[in-house]
Amino acid sequence: MAKILIVEDQFVEANNLQLILERAGYEVCTIAHSVPMAVKIIKEEKPDMILLDIQLQGNLTGIDLAKSLKDSNIIHIYLSANSDKKTLEQAKATKPNGFLVKPFREKDVLVSLDVAWYLHQHAQEHQQRKINVPVVDTGNAFFDIIGKSKALTEILENVRLVGPSDTSVLILGETGTGKELIAKSIHRASARATKPFVVINCAALPAELIESELFGHEKGSFTGALDRKIGKFEQANTGTVFLDEIGELPRHLQIKFLRVLQEREVERIGGKPVKINVRVIAATNRDLDEEVAAGRFRLDLYYRLNVFPLHLPPLRERKEDIEMLANSFIQKFAAGTGRTITGFSEQALLEMKAYDWPGNIRELENLVERSVLQARGPIIHAVAIPSEYKKNIATTTETGRRKTIEENERDHISAVIKECNGKIFGRGGAAEVLNISVSSLNARIKKLGIDKRKL
Repeated sequence: MAKILIVEDQFVEANNLQLILERAGYEVCTIAHSVPMAVKIIKEEKPDMILLDIQLQGNLTGIDLAKSLKDSNIIHIYLSANSDKKTLEQAKATKPNGFLVKPFREKDVLVSLDVAWYLHQHAQEHQQRKINVPVVDTGNAFFDIIGKSKALTEILENVRLVGPSDTSVLILGETGTGKELIAKSIHRASARATKPFVVINCAALPAELIESELFGHEKGSFTGALDRKIGKFEQANTGTVFLDEIGELPRHLQIKFLRVLQEREVERIGGKPVKINVRVIAATNRDLDEEVAAGRFRLDLYYRLNVFPLHLPPLRERKEDIEMLANSFIQKFAAGTGRTITGFSEQALLEMKAYDWPGNIRELENLVERSVLQARGPIIHAVAIPSEYKKNIATTTETGRRKTIEENERDHISAVIKECNGKIFGRGGAAEVLNISVSSLNARIKKLGIDKRKL
């Protein structure tokens, strides 16, 4: 068993923790009440894990101690009742292995220790795998994922790493970035691929029915319960449950969901606990840090879900994928209407690549569907870019002549360079905004005859 140091200045809480740990078979170091005392004990007793309160005696906090543990390979879990945004951000910056919110139950403490140890071991294994071991063959897990951009490739590499395990995954990203597609890919890349994949949209469930939908109910457990109902979690048994828009889950149900994750059992309304075996993938377009700080989302649930986070890039950060995505949507919608449409004109593609796509892939798909329906031939020449944006894309000269592709490209690149105050490379530079390499951008500037001094 691991050796654990408790850093807590409240005697009753520290003593209670020590009893919990010793009953579970852990070896407990001398309890530290301040950062200097903890530093001394760490040097002398070399603990494997630290349970660390944030507010301590003296001028130094638990966060200060955690910063000094950066290169020590010691697991640290925070203990705190404080969940304001600033403190949370500072604590998260130290990359803790967990966060226990006071007051906590004995089972919460032991599960958090198990999860922290598991994550620590698997993080080391994943790093070793990246260095020494070929990527696991995930078969056709990505057959419906389209694109070759660096941003997407990095996401798929992480899916290959986490897919074969049973680790919980939290998918973060703006609306329309393809979170459900990535969740399905994780499921298909796992040993559960042939088992159920059950989707729960937390934002779409009626408030009065959400508990019954998630956990089920027994016949006669409430007015209108004419038959037993098996909840979504039980339906997903042996497979994967995908909780879309987890940030919308009402707070009074978050504690029940946390217990499902910790104890791997559900309790139907009016029934007894039922053991389940599910993998959990959750997704949200909300800023969960903000939700936690505002008290709308439980911090312990956030840490329990946030085992392996995946941040999906918005479409504006992977514009090199737009043409591939658009052409795939053409095939889909043309086949559905029985029409022969082969692609977009270069001008239409230029307009699509110049647009920022606030609705992401979903907006692009909707636009292509409209364009297919409105097309007058095999090539789509006009795309329905929102008028408030399109009016800023000048496609004709002052004399009314339609601009060439090179003229439009010159104007677009010139406008971006001007917006970046002439900065070409580095963070916030034109190359980053245009999502191309600096050498490619300089080559285009030279070819198009753009004079940066006149912008």
